[in-house]
Amino acid sequence: MNMLRKTMGVVAISAAVLAPAMSTTVFAAAAASEQQATSNLVKQLSGIRSLSASFEQTTKATGGKAAPKKGLTAQHMNQTFKGTMKVERPGKFFWETTSPAKQTIVTTGKTVWIYDPDLQQAVRQSLDDQVANTPALLLSGNTSQIMKSYRVTQPNSAKTYYTLFPKDSEGAFQSLTISFGTNKAPNLMILEDSLGQTTYVRFANVKVNPAIPAATFNFAPPKGTDIIDQ
Repeated sequence: MNMLRKTMGVVAISAAVLAPAMSTTVFAAAAASEQQATSNLVKQLSGIRSLSASFEQTTKATGGKAAPKKGLTAQHMNQTFKGTMKVERPGKFFWETTSPAKQTIVTTGKTVWIYDPDLQQAVRQSLDDQVANTPALLLSGNTSQIMKSYRVTQPNSAKTYYTLFPKDSEGAFQSLTISFGTNKAPNLMILEDSLGQTTYVRFANVKVNPAIPAATFNFAPPKGTDIIDQ
C-alpha cells in the first residue's frame, strides 16, 4: 500500500481551480445535508460509465514546509507529473504518468499493477478494501461501496464539488475534495493526508463515456521485469 500511496500521491488537482469556489462567500452559503450531499454525488457518478482525461499532479507540504520525513521524497514535492487516465466502471482503471518519469498503474478490478519501466519493476497487489479506498480509484468504483466507505459533504448545495472523509481512520488520506465541471465530469481532486501533504490533480481533455478498448486494462509485465507481490 505504501508504494501505491506514494505513486498516486494519491491524486488531486490545482488549488487555483478550486480556490475561487471555496472562498468565504461559498462557505457562507447553505451547505447540503450529509444525506443530500451523498445523493447528489451518487447522481454525479452514476452518469459516468467510462472516462478518459489527461492530468497534471502536484504534491506540496502543508503550509509550504519542507517535505515530511515520511511519504513522498523531497524531490517529488512541488514537482508536476503529467499523464493520462482512463476508467471504466466498475473497477477498471488505467493511470499512466509520462513526465518527468514514466510509470503505469492498471487495475482490472481484482489486481493492481504498478509498473516502473526505468527500474524494470512491477508491483502486484490485490485490490482489497484498503487499496480500493485509494482516491484515484474512486471514479472507477462501485457507487454503493463508495458511499459505505466515505462520509460525504457538499459545502455549497448550489456547487458541484464535494469533500469526502473516509470512515476508516486507518485510510491513506484524511480528506478528498472532488469538483465537477459543466460537462458533469470531474475536473479537480484535492487530497490531504496524515503526513501534512496536499496533492492537487487537474484533469483536462475530459471525455465522458468514451469507448475504451478492453486491452487498456490488461497488463503483462515485459520480459525481464522484476515482479514484487505485496
